[in-house]
Amino acid sequence: MKNRMFRCLFALFAAFAAAAAGAQSGMHEYTLANGLRVIVKEDHRAPTAVHMVWYRAGSMDEVSGTSGVAHVLEHMMFKGTRTVKSGEFSRRIAAAGGRENAFTNRDYTAYFQQVPKAALPLRLEADRMSNLLVTEPEFAQEIKVVMEERRLRTEDQPHALVSEALNAEAYFAHPYRRPVIGWMNDLEHMSYLDARNWYARWYVPNNAFVVVVGDVKADEVFALAKKYYGPIKTRPLAERKPQLEPPQRGIRRLVVKAPAELPYLLMGWKCPVLRDVDKDWQPYALEVLTGVLDGNESARLNQTLVRDSRLASEVGAGYDLTARGPGMCFLEGTPSQGRSAAELEAGLRAELARLARDGVSEDELARVKAQVIAAQVFKRDSIFGQAMEIGQFESAGLSYRDIERTLEHVKAVSAEQVRAVAQQYFVDDQLTVVVLEPQALKPPRPAPPAAGR
Repeated sequence: MKNRMFRCLFALFAAFAAAAAGAQSGMHEYTLANGLRVIVKEDHRAPTAVHMVWYRAGSMDEVSGTSGVAHVLEHMMFKGTRTVKSGEFSRRIAAAGGRENAFTNRDYTAYFQQVPKAALPLRLEADRMSNLLVTEPEFAQEIKVVMEERRLRTEDQPHALVSEALNAEAYFAHPYRRPVIGWMNDLEHMSYLDARNWYARWYVPNNAFVVVVGDVKADEVFALAKKYYGPIKTRPLAERKPQLEPPQRGIRRLVVKAPAELPYLLMGWKCPVLRDVDKDWQPYALEVLTGVLDGNESARLNQTLVRDSRLASEVGAGYDLTARGPGMCFLEGTPSQGRSAAELEAGLRAELARLARDGVSEDELARVKAQVIAAQVFKRDSIFGQAMEIGQFESAGLSYRDIERTLEHVKAVSAEQVRAVAQQYFVDDQLTVVVLEPQALKPPRPAPPAAGR
């Protein structure tokens, strides 16, 4: 079995090396005079392309009283400019046979279109970078859509409430404590001027970058970028002051009461994220540790707590390698019928203690590395996945040139390094625990009529 595992791993390494060599050879970059960076990755396997604009402005850039404004502005970006009527952007993309959308998170806001290669929408996207109309009537309609989105995706979802509570409790000073969707009170009191000011502050070429991946020629994309994005004037950016989280001085606990059938447990430990690709080894070890605990159906947590002891109906682990702000490692789970969240917490702690005491086997290490490499190889089949990875690295303050090196560092993680981070970071002084205490279920609310974009 061990020889078979290592043969599989060697084959994946070889496949990844070939894919990585091809990926790097197709990368091109150009910076316009106004500071906008344009990153192009040529991939000629299909006559389609992805065009993305990333703004380094997410919920972490908001201030108290206007939480959610980054996401609200994302909605408003589909409401028209001086030359393109509300909804016309989406209609034109659909007419060209493409698809489009946008997303906001804590670190950035991004807009994408996947279209036939002859229909790259640089002119449309450049237009709304500089000419967006944020009007009071359109805002009044769209803020209702966002508030309903919060009700449906957060307030009516007990696990989402737990996640929101954990962030608010774990971070005292850092803006990661605020939800991306915003607090309902802030949404209720938000005005169109808040959205307009956010747009004026952050939606400038020197705070953005463009990613194009697909069946394109870099020189042609750069020419289009100069034509359409080039005339947009740069503006000084608002000062971003450091917002460091003070050291945690002990375990923090919360109980969330919400209608649900079963309890739910979420545990989060403050952990580092990647800042220096070559010097930081702990984030790579944490990535492997997470895979050991929750890489697939035969991973430790599922095998021990779901299959063997039947303590939980489901368990999971999570960690993001990259972020602008601080990092966190998560364990979560739903106790089986008749079992408690306290019993599940004890079970999860026992698995962490076993890992910190005994480490991981070479077979486990090889399996996790094979999964990481396989995911990267499969990602090469998606031009959208490639564009997303480039954008996420760049938004976190890293470089797309670092992507392949991070995989090399993951491959180099040792069993002792995994054991070391388990001992160093999974301690109570870094831990926040939130438990869902189920309340009587309410009848579901009727779905709202279709609205917004």
